[in-house]
Amino acid sequence: MTFVEEESGGDTGGDPAEGDTHDPYVPSRRRIERERHKRSRARRATAIAALSTLVTGVVLYLVVVNAPGWPRTKETFFSARYAREAFPKVLEGLWLNVRLLLVCGVAVPVLGMLIAVARTLRGPVFFPLRALAAAYTDFFRGLPLIINLMIVVLGVPALRLQGITVDPVLLGGTALTLTYSAYVAEVFRAGIESVHPSQRAAARSLGLSNRQALRYVVLPQAVRRQVPPLLNDLVSLQKDTGLVSIGGAVDAVRAADIIVGRSLNYTPYIVAGLVFVALTIPMTRFTDWVTARMDRRRAQGGTI
Repeated sequence: MTFVEEESGGDTGGDPAEGDTHDPYVPSRRRIERERHKRSRARRATAIAALSTLVTGVVLYLVVVNAPGWPRTKETFFSARYAREAFPKVLEGLWLNVRLLLVCGVAVPVLGMLIAVARTLRGPVFFPLRALAAAYTDFFRGLPLIINLMIVVLGVPALRLQGITVDPVLLGGTALTLTYSAYVAEVFRAGIESVHPSQRAAARSLGLSNRQALRYVVLPQAVRRQVPPLLNDLVSLQKDTGLVSIGGAVDAVRAADIIVGRSLNYTPYIVAGLVFVALTIPMTRFTDWVTARMDRRRAQGGTI
């Protein structure tokens, strides 16, 4: 009994609960050393990454600047004078690209969802709808976007149909919607088919109709699972809105093209490209964040 008291510090009295509240958690020496080692490795990795990045940047800079044609390239593609002239006009044209993105960003998922649902309908009576939906996706996924834009933007006005617009912005938006809805339809269809059939069977056993099971059980799960690829398609759509300039619409690309045609200096193209990059990077990082978040939840067994 005396041995036990000595090992425990000689204090056997008192309330155990009271002792727990007054004794804070003290990490072990091994844990402290492990955390210190992790922090040391993180600092070392950060320093190495920064140093290697700096060295790579310096090497690339020296290679480019010391190239024989660099002075001419700098004057033609990186002129500060033409950059200042082009920047406000490119920004003014970018507003058209943003409006196209907003409109097409709403129309594409709606049309894509309808096509995806048509492709997943069951029963022989829906075979014509399935065949038409499959033909639509196969055709517009195989047709290059630039050709689709030329056909719609340049071909539709040539028909001289009554009541059909000849506005290149509307026609260009229509072409973008037709192409991207085919890609988005396949994304939605993959999401619908990834939902286990037991989900639909459970919904039917609870008294839901096929339409209700699709609307309340299957589609919500399918859309959540396909958020990352849908956001990637949105990023691609944002870049491709610049292709409407082939019909004469004055967007960011066309505004740069006008200055290039007058000055024979290609700096405005660089300005337009950097503006698109600046607009795309936040969307790309948001897509990466959503993807990583869903991967973590999936790994932890949470609801996707």
